[in-house]
Amino acid sequence: MSSQAAPKPNQEDYKLKDTKPELGERWPHGGQRGGTGWIYSERATSTYDLVEQMFYLYVRVVKAKELPPNPVTGSVDPYVEVKVGNYKGKTRHFEKKANPEWKQVFAFSKEKIQSSVVEVFVRDKEMVARDDYIGKVEFDMHEVPTRVPPDSPLAPQWYRLEHLRGETRTRGEIMLAVWMGTQADEAFPEAWHSDSASVKGEGVYNIRSKVYVNPKLWYLRVNVIEAQDVEPMDKSQPPQVFVKGQVGQQVLKTKLCPTKTPNPMWNEDLVFVAAEPFEEQLVLTLENKASPGKDEVVAKISLPLNKFEVRLDHRPVHSRWYNVERFGFGVLEGDKRNEQKFSSRIHLRVCLEGAYHVLDESTMYISDTRPTARQLWKQPIGILEVGILSAQGLQPMKTNNGKGSTDAYCVAKYGQKWVRTRTITESFNPKWNEQYTWEVYDPCTVITFGVFDNSHLGSQQGAGSGAKIDSRIGKVRIRLSTLEMDRIYTNSYPLLVLRPNGLKKMGELQLAIRFTCLSMAHIIYLYGHPLLPKMHYLHPFTVNQLDSLRYQAMNIVAVRLGRAEPPLRKEVVEYMLDVDSHIWSMRRSKANFFRIVSLFSGVISISRWLGDVQKWKNPVTTILVHVLFFILICYPELILPTMFLYMFLIGIWNFRSRPRHPPHMDTKLSWAEAAHPDELDEEFDTFPTSKAQDVIRMRYDRLRSVAGRIQTVVGDIATQGERFHALLSWRDPRATSLFVFFCLIAAVTLYVTPFKVVASVAGIFWLRHPRFRSKMPSVPSNFFKRLPSCADGML
Repeated sequence: MSSQAAPKPNQEDYKLKDTKPELGERWPHGGQRGGTGWIYSERATSTYDLVEQMFYLYVRVVKAKELPPNPVTGSVDPYVEVKVGNYKGKTRHFEKKANPEWKQVFAFSKEKIQSSVVEVFVRDKEMVARDDYIGKVEFDMHEVPTRVPPDSPLAPQWYRLEHLRGETRTRGEIMLAVWMGTQADEAFPEAWHSDSASVKGEGVYNIRSKVYVNPKLWYLRVNVIEAQDVEPMDKSQPPQVFVKGQVGQQVLKTKLCPTKTPNPMWNEDLVFVAAEPFEEQLVLTLENKASPGKDEVVAKISLPLNKFEVRLDHRPVHSRWYNVERFGFGVLEGDKRNEQKFSSRIHLRVCLEGAYHVLDESTMYISDTRPTARQLWKQPIGILEVGILSAQGLQPMKTNNGKGSTDAYCVAKYGQKWVRTRTITESFNPKWNEQYTWEVYDPCTVITFGVFDNSHLGSQQGAGSGAKIDSRIGKVRIRLSTLEMDRIYTNSYPLLVLRPNGLKKMGELQLAIRFTCLSMAHIIYLYGHPLLPKMHYLHPFTVNQLDSLRYQAMNIVAVRLGRAEPPLRKEVVEYMLDVDSHIWSMRRSKANFFRIVSLFSGVISISRWLGDVQKWKNPVTTILVHVLFFILICYPELILPTMFLYMFLIGIWNFRSRPRHPPHMDTKLSWAEAAHPDELDEEFDTFPTSKAQDVIRMRYDRLRSVAGRIQTVVGDIATQGERFHALLSWRDPRATSLFVFFCLIAAVTLYVTPFKVVASVAGIFWLRHPRFRSKMPSVPSNFFKRLPSCADGML
C-alpha cells in the first residue's frame, strides 16, 4: 500500500499547466503601439509573436587599422576584448597584422547587465608576459541606439582608440557598431553570447542554434529476375546460385535457386534505403552454394545509383541485362578480352521509388507523409508556428567544478525539418525564446520536442570525451489534429523520463504553438484519403520489410545529421525517432492490455445496463425500454435514424467537456508509476541481454507465465470459432442433425410468420420478468458448449 501511496503528492507535477507568457514584440522605450509598449492586433505581423521578447546589447567588431607595433617585437598580434560589467568576450587574435578584420558580433543579455558602460579594448597578444594594452573605446549604455527589425542593420563607424592615461599619440582606429536589439536580430544566431561565456574553443560551435534538413531518402527496388551462363569455380557440377545485394551497410539476399543450373531464375525484390547525394553503389554478387557451409563468389557487379530510373507510379520500369565480372578474372589483359567475349549476365529491373514515403519514424508518431518525388507533393494545408520559450526546474545532469549543472538545449522535429535551439549553459531555468515555422501537409501528424543536456562543450572536453553522449531530459509529442485552428496554446509540459530506478520528472518545457489553416476544404478532403501515398497500398511492403527499412532509414538519417556542424548526435536522433519502441517491455504490454480493456469499457457498461433492464432492476426503465422497443418494431424505418440521432446528441453533449489542452505524456496510461523495478530493469536491458544467467532465467520463466495465459485465451477464442464451424460439419452427427432440423423448422416458421410478430415475441421473451426466468443456463448456451472443437486433437 505504501508503494502506491507514494506518488500521490506528485500527481499535479505530471499534469499539463497553463502559462501566460507575454508574447509578441515590446518596444524598449514604450512606444505608441497598444499604449503599454506591447504590439496588440488581431493578427500580429511579427515573425516573433510566439516568444517572449529578450533584449540584448550587440557589439559588432568589424576591423581595425593603423595599430601601433610593439616597441620590443616590432609587430602587433591584435585581438579585441569587449567588457560589459562582469562579462568579457574576446575575438580571435591575428599574428603580425596592423590592419586586422574580425567581423565578429557579441551579444550581452540586458537583464544580466550590471554596468552603465560598454568598454571595447584592443590588446596585443603576448606569449610570455601579460598582454600589452593598445587602446580602448567606451560607450554610455544610455546613449546606445535601439534597432528593431525590419530596420536595416546599423552601419559601423570608425572610433579612435584612447589610452588609459590619456596619451595623445596615435593608437589606431577600430570600426564598431553598438546597438540594443532583440533575439529577432539577424546577428543573433551567429553571435557570441554572454549566456555561454564559459564555453571555450571548439565548444562554441556546439552551442549555436541550427536548422537541419533530413537527407532525401529513396527506396531502391532491385528486382532480380534471372542470370545466364553462371560458371562456378568447380566446373564438374552445375551451380546452385543466389544473389547478394549490398548498398552501404545494408545486405540482402535472394532465395537459393531450387535447381542446379547455369541459368537460374529468382524474380525476387530486394529493397534498400538510399539517401541523396548518393555516396554508395549497388553491389550485386552471384554466389554458389558449393557445400552446406561454404558459399563461393562467382561474379560481381557494381552499379551507381544515380543511373537508375525514377518510378512515379505503379507501372513497371524497363528491365536490363548487365554483364557481370567473373570473380578472380580480369587480372591479365588476355583474361579481360576473354571476359568480354564470354561473360555471365544478370537480368535486373532496378528503380528508385519516388511514389513511396520513406518511413524513418514510427507510423504512430509520423510527422510527414509526402512521397519522395517532389513533383508528387500537394500544396500545404496549413502553417505550424512554434515558440520554444523556456524550461523550468531542470535537474542537474552532471557535475562541473564540484557542483551540479545542466547545459540544456531543445530539439524539435516535424517533417523533414529539425531545429535545435542554442545551448544555455549552467542554468536549471534556461530561456531560449526561439520561434520556428513549418509547412503542414497533413493535420494527422505529430511534432516531437526533446530536451537534452549538452556534453560536448569545450570547457568540459578532455580525454575520452568522444564517449560522452548528450543525456535525455525529456520528450513532448503534440498531434496537430488535436489543436484548434488559429488558437495560441501556451502550456508548460512535464518532462518525464523513465529510468531503471523508476519515473522521474526532470523539469517542465514551456511552449507556445499556433496551427494556422490555409485551406479548410483541403483538410476536409484529406480526412477521407489514406494517410500514406497510394503506392503503400497498391504495392505494400511486408511488416518485416517495413521494420527493417525503417531501421536502415533511421541509421542513415542519424549518420547524415551527425556530419552537420554542429552535429545532431546519434543518441538525439534515435530518441526523437523512437528507435527502441519495438523492444519487449512488460510495462508497455500491461499498458496496452488495459488500453484494450478501457476500449471495451463502454460495451461492457451497455451490456450491464441491458442486463439490469432484463432483470427489472428499475421497473420504470424497463417499461420505457418496452415502449421504445415496440415503437421500433412498428416503425422499423426509424431504427437507423434513431441511432444516428442518438450519436449526434452524444457528440453535442460532449462538446461542453471537450479537451482544451493538447495531449501530453500520461503516466497512468503508460503504467510508468506502477511498474515494478525489475520490469524497468528488463526494459532498459541491452539487446542481446547483458544480465546474469539467474536473472535471465527468472525473466524467461515470467515471460513463459505471461505467454501461457495469452496462449490459453487464444486457445479459448479458437475453440469458440471451431464450435461454430462444428454446427454444420457433422463432427458430432447428433448435434449437427438437431441443428439442421431446427434450421428447417425455423425457416418454415419465419416464412409464414410476419417479421414484426417474430421480433415482438423475441423481445418480450428477452425482457421477461425475473419471476419467469431460471437461473440455469439457456438451452442454446448448453447446446453450443457441448459442440466439439479441434482442441481434442491438440498434443
